[in-house]
Amino acid sequence: QVTLVESGGGLVEPGGSLRLSCAASGRTFSRSTMAWFRQAPGKGREFLAGIGWSVGQTYHVDSVKGRFTISRDNTKNMVYLQMNSLKSEDTAVYYCAAGTDPRIRSNPRDYSYWGRGTQVTVSA
Repeated sequence: QVTLVESGGGLVEPGGSLRLSCAASGRTFSRSTMAWFRQAPGKGREFLAGIGWSVGQTYHVDSVKGRFTISRDNTKNMVYLQMNSLKSEDTAVYYCAAGTDPRIRSNPRDYSYWGRGTQVTVSA
């Protein structure tokens, strides 16, 4: 069992930065594949980035590659999403997810645990 709580969302101007945090509890966190998704109004849940339980294994989708960076600190049970050069189209609710598959998967169905999300609004 893993419980996830996201934080760090808010209102930011285009071109700005935010760092999202995901606090995880549960004994299996260090062996969980973690990911960030987002969901804009009227749209499906979109995979953004994933990180395996071993350090160094990450994947970012092309639309955020070079702007967003996923990382984790297993000593603190934390996962982060550093977001730079934000655009208005990045406005969405951002979710942290945990899965037991050691491979980084992009389908939300492959993740068993979800946080409640944090709102990110990019607007002037």
